[in-house]
Amino acid sequence: MKTKRETLTPIAYIIMAAVLAAAVIVCVCAGSVNLPLRDTATAIYDGVVSLLTGRQLPTGGSHSIILRSRLPRVLCVALTGAALSLCGAAMQGLLRNPLADGSTLGVSGGASLGAVIAIATGLTIPGLPGGSTMVTAILFAFLSLALILFLSYKIDRNMSTNTIILMGVVFSMFTTSIISIITVFSQEKVRTITFWTMGSLANTNYVNVLTILVAFAVCAAVLLCCSRELNAFAIGEENARHIGVNVKRVKLTVLIAVSALIGVCVSIGGSIGFVGLIIPHMVRRLFGANHRKLLPASIFAGAVFLLFADLAARTLLRPLELPVGVVTSLIGTVTFIVIFARKGMK
Repeated sequence: MKTKRETLTPIAYIIMAAVLAAAVIVCVCAGSVNLPLRDTATAIYDGVVSLLTGRQLPTGGSHSIILRSRLPRVLCVALTGAALSLCGAAMQGLLRNPLADGSTLGVSGGASLGAVIAIATGLTIPGLPGGSTMVTAILFAFLSLALILFLSYKIDRNMSTNTIILMGVVFSMFTTSIISIITVFSQEKVRTITFWTMGSLANTNYVNVLTILVAFAVCAAVLLCCSRELNAFAIGEENARHIGVNVKRVKLTVLIAVSALIGVCVSIGGSIGFVGLIIPHMVRRLFGANHRKLLPASIFAGAVFLLFADLAARTLLRPLELPVGVVTSLIGTVTFIVIFARKGMK
Protein backbone atom coordinates (compact mmCIF):
# COMPACT_ATOMS: atom_id res chain seq x y z
CA MET A 1 0.00 0.00 0.00
CA LYS A 2 1.48 3.34 -1.08
CA THR A 3 1.75 6.11 1.50
CA LYS A 4 1.69 9.79 0.70
CA ARG A 5 5.15 11.35 0.85
CA GLU A 6 5.47 13.55 3.95
CA THR A 7 8.21 15.85 2.65
CA LEU A 8 8.87 17.69 -0.60
CA THR A 9 10.80 15.78 -3.23
CA PRO A 10 14.30 16.93 -4.26
CA ILE A 11 12.87 17.82 -7.69
CA ALA A 12 10.32 20.12 -6.02
CA TYR A 13 13.12 21.90 -4.15
CA ILE A 14 15.13 22.27 -7.36
CA ILE A 15 12.15 23.73 -9.23
CA MET A 16 11.33 26.18 -6.44
CA ALA A 17 14.97 27.24 -6.13
CA ALA A 18 15.16 27.78 -9.90
CA VAL A 19 11.98 29.89 -9.87
CA LEU A 20 13.31 31.95 -6.96
CA ALA A 21 16.67 32.49 -8.68
CA ALA A 22 14.90 33.56 -11.88
CA ALA A 23 12.71 35.98 -9.90
CA VAL A 24 15.79 37.50 -8.24
CA ILE A 25 17.52 38.01 -11.59
CA VAL A 26 14.41 39.57 -13.18
CA CYS A 27 13.97 41.94 -10.24
CA VAL A 28 17.63 42.99 -10.35
CA CYS A 29 17.45 43.64 -14.10
CA ALA A 30 14.15 45.56 -14.06
CA GLY A 31 13.51 48.91 -12.43
CA SER A 32 13.34 52.61 -13.19
CA VAL A 33 16.16 51.83 -15.62
CA ASN A 34 16.11 48.38 -17.24
CA LEU A 35 19.50 46.69 -17.46
CA PRO A 36 20.57 43.90 -19.84
CA LEU A 37 20.84 40.41 -18.39
CA ARG A 38 24.48 40.17 -19.45
CA ASP A 39 25.45 43.34 -17.55
CA THR A 40 23.57 42.10 -14.50
CA ALA A 41 25.29 38.69 -14.56
CA THR A 42 28.70 40.32 -15.01
CA ALA A 43 28.14 42.76 -12.15
CA ILE A 44 26.98 40.00 -9.76
CA TYR A 45 29.95 37.81 -10.76
CA ASP A 46 32.39 40.69 -10.16
CA GLY A 47 30.73 41.39 -6.82
CA VAL A 48 31.10 37.76 -5.71
CA VAL A 49 34.78 37.75 -6.78
CA SER A 50 35.37 40.99 -4.86
CA LEU A 51 33.74 39.52 -1.77
CA LEU A 52 35.81 36.33 -1.92
CA THR A 53 39.09 38.19 -2.54
CA GLY A 54 38.45 40.98 -0.02
CA ARG A 55 38.55 43.76 -2.60
CA GLN A 56 36.17 46.72 -2.75
CA LEU A 57 32.96 46.36 -4.72
CA PRO A 58 33.42 47.56 -8.32
CA THR A 59 31.82 50.91 -9.16
CA GLY A 60 30.80 52.75 -12.29
CA GLY A 61 27.99 52.22 -14.77
CA SER A 62 25.63 49.33 -14.17
CA HIS A 63 27.93 47.87 -11.48
CA SER A 64 27.09 50.70 -9.09
CA ILE A 65 23.32 50.45 -9.69
CA ILE A 66 23.22 46.68 -9.34
CA LEU A 67 25.68 46.04 -6.50
CA ARG A 68 25.04 49.08 -4.32
CA SER A 69 21.32 49.59 -4.82
CA ARG A 70 19.30 46.83 -6.46
CA LEU A 71 20.98 43.64 -5.28
CA PRO A 72 20.85 44.40 -1.52
CA ARG A 73 17.25 45.56 -1.89
CA VAL A 74 16.20 42.45 -3.83
CA LEU A 75 17.91 40.15 -1.33
CA CYS A 76 16.18 41.94 1.59
CA VAL A 77 12.83 41.69 -0.19
CA ALA A 78 13.25 37.96 -0.84
CA LEU A 79 14.29 37.24 2.76
CA THR A 80 11.48 39.38 4.19
CA GLY A 81 8.87 37.68 2.00
CA ALA A 82 10.16 34.25 2.99
CA ALA A 83 10.19 35.19 6.69
CA LEU A 84 6.68 36.71 6.79
CA SER A 85 5.18 33.81 4.85
CA LEU A 86 6.85 31.23 7.10
CA CYS A 87 5.62 33.06 10.22
CA GLY A 88 2.08 33.15 8.85
CA ALA A 89 2.07 29.43 8.03
CA ALA A 90 3.46 28.53 11.46
CA MET A 91 0.92 30.72 13.29
CA GLN A 92 -2.01 29.35 11.30
CA GLY A 93 -0.90 25.81 12.10
CA LEU A 94 -0.32 26.54 15.78
CA LEU A 95 -3.67 28.26 16.34
CA ARG A 96 -5.62 26.21 13.77
CA ASN A 97 -7.08 29.39 12.32
CA PRO A 98 -6.69 30.65 8.72
CA LEU A 99 -6.77 34.27 9.94
CA ALA A 100 -3.76 33.84 12.22
CA ASP A 101 -0.77 35.96 11.25
CA GLY A 102 1.68 38.37 12.80
CA SER A 103 -0.53 41.29 11.80
CA THR A 104 -3.80 39.84 13.10
CA LEU A 105 -2.17 38.69 16.34
CA GLY A 106 -0.85 42.16 17.13
CA VAL A 107 2.84 41.20 16.93
CA SER A 108 3.46 43.35 13.84
CA GLY A 109 1.58 46.22 15.44
CA GLY A 110 3.70 45.99 18.57
CA ALA A 111 6.91 45.85 16.55
CA SER A 112 5.76 48.85 14.50
CA LEU A 113 5.01 50.83 17.65
CA GLY A 114 8.47 50.13 19.05
CA ALA A 115 10.15 51.15 15.79
CA VAL A 116 8.07 54.34 15.48
CA ILE A 117 8.97 55.34 19.05
CA ALA A 118 12.66 54.86 18.23
CA ILE A 119 12.34 56.91 15.01
CA ALA A 120 10.31 59.71 16.63
CA THR A 121 12.55 60.10 19.68
CA GLY A 122 15.82 59.59 17.82
CA LEU A 123 16.71 56.83 20.27
CA THR A 124 20.28 55.56 20.09
CA ILE A 125 21.92 52.61 21.79
CA PRO A 126 25.62 53.00 22.70
CA GLY A 127 27.80 50.60 20.75
CA LEU A 128 24.99 49.76 18.35
CA PRO A 129 24.67 52.61 15.83
CA GLY A 130 21.51 52.37 13.76
CA GLY A 131 20.34 49.34 15.73
CA SER A 132 17.96 51.11 18.10
CA THR A 133 14.98 50.73 15.77
CA MET A 134 15.57 46.99 15.43
CA VAL A 135 16.09 46.41 19.15
CA THR A 136 12.96 48.35 20.14
CA ALA A 137 10.90 46.61 17.42
CA ILE A 138 11.93 43.15 18.63
CA LEU A 139 11.44 44.14 22.28
CA PHE A 140 7.96 45.54 21.64
CA ALA A 141 7.05 42.48 19.54
CA PHE A 142 7.86 40.24 22.51
CA LEU A 143 6.10 42.53 25.00
CA SER A 144 3.03 42.73 22.75
CA LEU A 145 2.85 38.96 22.47
CA ALA A 146 3.24 38.55 26.23
CA LEU A 147 0.50 41.12 26.89
CA ILE A 148 -1.88 39.54 24.35
CA LEU A 149 -1.36 36.06 25.83
CA PHE A 150 -1.78 37.42 29.38
CA LEU A 151 -5.04 39.20 28.55
CA SER A 152 -6.29 36.17 26.63
CA TYR A 153 -5.59 33.97 29.65
CA LYS A 154 -7.40 36.40 31.97
CA ILE A 155 -10.46 36.42 29.71
CA ASP A 156 -10.41 32.74 28.77
CA ARG A 157 -8.43 30.30 30.93
CA ASN A 158 -8.41 27.81 28.04
CA MET A 159 -6.81 30.45 25.78
CA SER A 160 -8.85 29.43 22.75
CA THR A 161 -7.56 30.53 19.36
CA ASN A 162 -10.55 32.81 18.80
CA THR A 163 -9.81 34.68 22.04
CA ILE A 164 -6.13 35.11 21.16
CA ILE A 165 -6.96 36.38 17.66
CA LEU A 166 -9.64 38.74 18.99
CA MET A 167 -7.19 40.21 21.51
CA GLY A 168 -4.60 40.52 18.75
CA VAL A 169 -6.97 42.46 16.50
CA VAL A 170 -7.98 44.78 19.36
CA PHE A 171 -4.33 45.32 20.31
CA SER A 172 -3.47 46.12 16.66
CA MET A 173 -6.15 48.83 16.67
CA PHE A 174 -4.69 50.20 19.90
CA THR A 175 -1.13 50.35 18.52
CA THR A 176 -2.39 52.03 15.33
CA SER A 177 -3.99 54.75 17.47
CA ILE A 178 -0.79 55.28 19.48
CA ILE A 179 1.29 55.45 16.28
CA SER A 180 -1.11 58.10 14.91
CA ILE A 181 -0.73 60.18 18.09
CA ILE A 182 3.08 59.91 17.93
CA THR A 183 3.00 60.92 14.25
CA VAL A 184 0.99 64.06 15.07
CA PHE A 185 3.57 65.17 17.64
CA SER A 186 6.59 64.26 15.47
CA GLN A 187 6.25 67.02 12.89
CA GLU A 188 9.88 66.87 11.76
CA LYS A 189 9.72 63.12 11.13
CA VAL A 190 6.13 62.76 9.91
CA ARG A 191 7.19 61.91 6.36
CA THR A 192 9.71 59.29 7.51
CA ILE A 193 7.24 57.63 9.90
CA THR A 194 4.36 57.73 7.40
CA PHE A 195 6.40 56.21 4.57
CA TRP A 196 7.88 53.61 6.94
CA THR A 197 4.46 52.51 8.23
CA MET A 198 3.42 51.84 4.61
CA GLY A 199 6.23 49.29 4.28
CA SER A 200 9.26 49.83 2.09
CA LEU A 201 12.66 48.23 1.55
CA ALA A 202 13.94 51.02 -0.69
CA ASN A 203 17.05 52.05 1.24
CA THR A 204 18.27 48.69 2.50
CA ASN A 205 21.93 47.69 2.42
CA TYR A 206 24.10 44.61 2.91
CA VAL A 207 24.08 45.06 6.69
CA ASN A 208 20.28 44.73 6.56
CA VAL A 209 20.64 41.66 4.34
CA LEU A 210 22.99 40.02 6.82
CA THR A 211 20.73 40.91 9.76
CA ILE A 212 17.61 39.40 8.21
CA LEU A 213 19.59 36.39 6.96
CA VAL A 214 20.92 35.56 10.43
CA ALA A 215 17.50 36.04 12.07
CA PHE A 216 15.82 34.01 9.35
CA ALA A 217 18.35 31.16 9.52
CA VAL A 218 17.92 30.79 13.30
CA CYS A 219 14.15 31.25 13.51
CA ALA A 220 13.37 29.24 10.36
CA ALA A 221 15.44 26.33 11.69
CA VAL A 222 13.43 26.44 14.93
CA LEU A 223 10.07 26.58 13.14
CA LEU A 224 10.95 23.84 10.65
CA CYS A 225 11.99 21.60 13.54
CA CYS A 226 8.48 22.09 14.97
CA SER A 227 6.71 20.93 11.78
CA ARG A 228 5.74 17.50 13.20
CA GLU A 229 4.32 19.11 16.35
CA LEU A 230 2.37 21.61 14.24
CA ASN A 231 0.84 18.67 12.38
CA ALA A 232 -0.24 17.26 15.73
CA PHE A 233 -1.93 20.57 16.63
CA ALA A 234 -4.30 20.01 13.68
CA ILE A 235 -6.16 17.37 15.71
CA GLY A 236 -6.50 19.70 18.70
CA GLU A 237 -4.29 20.59 21.64
CA GLU A 238 -5.74 17.92 23.94
CA ASN A 239 -5.21 15.18 21.36
CA ALA A 240 -1.70 16.48 20.66
CA ARG A 241 -0.95 16.32 24.37
CA HIS A 242 -2.20 12.73 24.52
CA ILE A 243 0.19 11.61 21.77
CA GLY A 244 3.18 13.05 23.61
CA VAL A 245 3.48 16.65 22.37
CA ASN A 246 4.64 19.17 24.96
CA VAL A 247 1.96 21.71 24.02
CA LYS A 248 3.18 24.57 26.22
CA ARG A 249 6.80 24.25 25.11
CA VAL A 250 5.90 24.08 21.42
CA LYS A 251 3.54 27.07 21.73
CA LEU A 252 6.16 29.22 23.44
CA THR A 253 8.90 28.13 21.03
CA VAL A 254 6.85 28.95 17.93
CA LEU A 255 5.53 32.23 19.33
CA ILE A 256 8.99 33.44 20.39
CA ALA A 257 10.56 32.51 17.04
CA VAL A 258 7.75 34.22 15.12
CA SER A 259 7.93 37.35 17.29
CA ALA A 260 11.70 37.67 16.87
CA LEU A 261 11.56 37.19 13.10
CA ILE A 262 8.65 39.60 12.60
CA GLY A 263 10.37 42.14 14.85
CA VAL A 264 13.51 42.09 12.69
CA CYS A 265 11.53 42.32 9.42
CA VAL A 266 9.35 45.18 10.66
CA SER A 267 12.34 47.12 12.02
CA ILE A 268 13.99 47.06 8.57
CA GLY A 269 11.09 47.11 6.09
CA GLY A 270 8.22 48.61 8.05
CA SER A 271 4.73 47.18 8.13
CA ILE A 272 4.18 44.86 5.13
CA GLY A 273 0.82 43.18 5.46
CA PHE A 274 -0.99 40.19 3.96
CA VAL A 275 2.12 38.20 2.97
CA GLY A 276 1.81 35.83 5.92
CA LEU A 277 -1.95 35.72 5.51
CA ILE A 278 -2.52 34.83 1.84
CA ILE A 279 0.63 32.95 0.80
CA PRO A 280 0.10 29.99 3.19
CA HIS A 281 -3.48 29.73 1.85
CA MET A 282 -2.22 29.40 -1.72
CA VAL A 283 0.58 26.99 -0.78
CA ARG A 284 -1.85 24.84 1.22
CA ARG A 285 -4.00 24.40 -1.89
CA LEU A 286 -0.99 23.14 -3.85
CA PHE A 287 0.89 21.06 -1.28
CA GLY A 288 -1.71 20.22 1.36
CA ALA A 289 -1.78 20.94 5.09
CA ASN A 290 1.23 18.82 6.09
CA HIS A 291 3.63 21.33 7.66
CA ARG A 292 6.69 19.36 6.57
CA LYS A 293 5.73 20.44 3.05
CA LEU A 294 3.82 23.61 3.84
CA LEU A 295 6.55 25.46 5.75
CA PRO A 296 9.40 25.06 3.22
CA ALA A 297 7.06 25.74 0.29
CA SER A 298 5.77 28.88 2.02
CA ILE A 299 9.36 30.14 2.30
CA PHE A 300 9.90 29.99 -1.47
CA ALA A 301 6.41 31.22 -2.37
CA GLY A 302 6.61 34.17 0.04
CA ALA A 303 9.98 35.23 -1.34
CA VAL A 304 8.79 35.11 -4.96
CA PHE A 305 5.52 36.90 -4.15
CA LEU A 306 7.18 39.82 -2.37
CA LEU A 307 9.87 40.08 -5.07
CA PHE A 308 7.26 40.66 -7.77
CA ALA A 309 5.18 42.90 -5.49
CA ASP A 310 8.27 45.07 -4.93
CA LEU A 311 8.99 45.03 -8.66
CA ALA A 312 5.44 46.29 -9.31
CA ALA A 313 5.95 48.99 -6.67
CA ARG A 314 9.12 50.15 -8.45
CA THR A 315 7.86 50.07 -12.03
CA LEU A 316 4.09 50.66 -12.21
CA LEU A 317 4.29 54.44 -11.75
CA ARG A 318 7.94 55.03 -12.58
CA PRO A 319 9.79 57.26 -11.96
CA LEU A 320 7.56 57.42 -8.85
CA GLU A 321 7.78 54.50 -6.45
CA LEU A 322 4.99 53.00 -4.37
CA PRO A 323 5.62 51.51 -0.91
CA VAL A 324 5.59 47.73 -1.27
CA GLY A 325 3.18 47.45 1.67
CA VAL A 326 0.55 49.28 -0.38
CA VAL A 327 0.92 46.79 -3.23
CA THR A 328 0.72 43.73 -0.95
CA SER A 329 -2.36 45.16 0.78
CA LEU A 330 -4.12 45.72 -2.56
CA ILE A 331 -3.28 42.23 -3.82
CA GLY A 332 -4.03 40.64 -0.45
CA THR A 333 -7.43 42.30 -0.10
CA VAL A 334 -8.58 41.21 -3.55
CA THR A 335 -7.20 37.68 -3.09
CA PHE A 336 -8.86 37.26 0.29
CA ILE A 337 -12.24 38.41 -1.07
CA VAL A 338 -11.94 35.89 -3.91
CA ILE A 339 -10.99 33.06 -1.51
CA PHE A 340 -13.92 33.69 0.78
CA ALA A 341 -16.34 34.25 -2.11
CA ARG A 342 -15.43 30.84 -3.54
CA LYS A 343 -15.83 29.19 -0.16
CA GLY A 344 -19.22 30.83 0.23
CA MET A 345 -20.41 29.57 -3.16
CA LYS A 346 -19.57 25.93 -2.31
